[in-house]
Amino acid sequence: MSADGATRRVLRWSLAHPLFWPLLALGLLLLGNGLFNPGFLALQWRDGHLYGNLVDIANRAAPLVLVSLGMTLVIAVRGLDISVGAVLAIAATVAAWTIARTQAAGAEGLLPLFAAIAAALAAAAACGLWNGLLVVKLGLQPIIATLVLMVAGRGIAQLLSDGQILTIYYEPFAFLGNGFLFGLPFSLFVVALVFVGLKLLLERSALGLFVRAIGHNPVAAHVAGVRARVITWAAYVFCGFSAGLAGLLVSSNVASADANNAGQLLELDAILAVSLGGTALAGGRFSLAGSLVGALIIQALTTTIYAIGVPPQVNLVVKALLVLVVLLLQSPAFRAQLRARSRPAGHGGGA
Repeated sequence: MSADGATRRVLRWSLAHPLFWPLLALGLLLLGNGLFNPGFLALQWRDGHLYGNLVDIANRAAPLVLVSLGMTLVIAVRGLDISVGAVLAIAATVAAWTIARTQAAGAEGLLPLFAAIAAALAAAAACGLWNGLLVVKLGLQPIIATLVLMVAGRGIAQLLSDGQILTIYYEPFAFLGNGFLFGLPFSLFVVALVFVGLKLLLERSALGLFVRAIGHNPVAAHVAGVRARVITWAAYVFCGFSAGLAGLLVSSNVASADANNAGQLLELDAILAVSLGGTALAGGRFSLAGSLVGALIIQALTTTIYAIGVPPQVNLVVKALLVLVVLLLQSPAFRAQLRARSRPAGHGGGA
C-alpha cells in the first residue's frame, strides 16, 4: 500500500471514529482561547500543585462529568433523568446537615466526614431508586417520572435546611472539592475512579452488551433472557449516586449547601454533554469517554464565554442552540433531507 493510500485510510478511520468530532471541538475551543489569550494554555507548578486554566477547566467540569456518566447509562437504556440537579441539591444539603449534627453531638476526627459522605450518597441513591420505581414498576414515561423529583427535590432539600443556605466549616470535607493529591485537584481522582470502574464493568463483563441490547430493543432483550427491568432500575440508581457524588464536590468546593440554586440546570448540561459525546438519545449506542469529553466541551465553552466578556445569560442561549443542533444531527429525517438537498439536480433513480 502506498503512503498516500495509507494516509487516506488513517484519515477516513479518524473521521469515522466517534470521538473525533468531540475532541476536535474541544481542541478548537482551547486553541481559540490560547490565540486570544497567550497565557491561557500555560501550566505552572507552584507550592507542590499544578495550576493553570486547563487544570481549572478539568476541576470545574468534574461534577458535570460525574452526572454525565450516570446520565449516559440512563439514556443508553432508553431513559432520561431530569432530576439530577435536584438530587445534587439534596445530597449537598444532607451532607451539610449531617456534618452539623455530628459535630454538635461531639464527634471528632474524620467521623463527621464519613457520616456525611455515607448519608449523602445513600440519599442520592434512594432518589435514583425512586425514579427507577416510577419508570420500571409503574411504567411512567421517564421524563414525567423524573419531573416529579425535579420539582419536589429542591423542596425536600429546603425542608432539611429550613430554607437557609447551610455553611460547612470542616476542613476534611473541604478537601473533597478543594484539596490536591500528587499535585492535582482531588476531584479529578474521584472522576477517574468512577470512570475507570464503570468502563471496566461495562467492557469486561456482559453488562455493556446487555445495556446496548436494552437500548436497541428492550422487548427482544427481555425475551432473550436479559434482566432488562433490573438493569434499567440499576441505571437510575447509579445516576442518582453519581449526582450525589457531584453534590459532595460542589458543596465542598463552596463550603456550603444551597438547596435552591445548587445544580440549577445541571440536567440540561448533562444531557448536552452526553449528546455531544456521541450517545444516541434513542438508546442503544453510548460512549463514556464521549460523555467525559462532552462535559469538558461545555466547561470550556462556559470559560470562553466568560473570558471574552460576553454576559453570562448568553451561555444559556449557546447551550440551547447546541442542544438543537445535536438533536437535528441525530434525527434520521433531518439527515435524509440534507443528503437529498446535497444531490446534484436530476440525480436519482431512473428506469
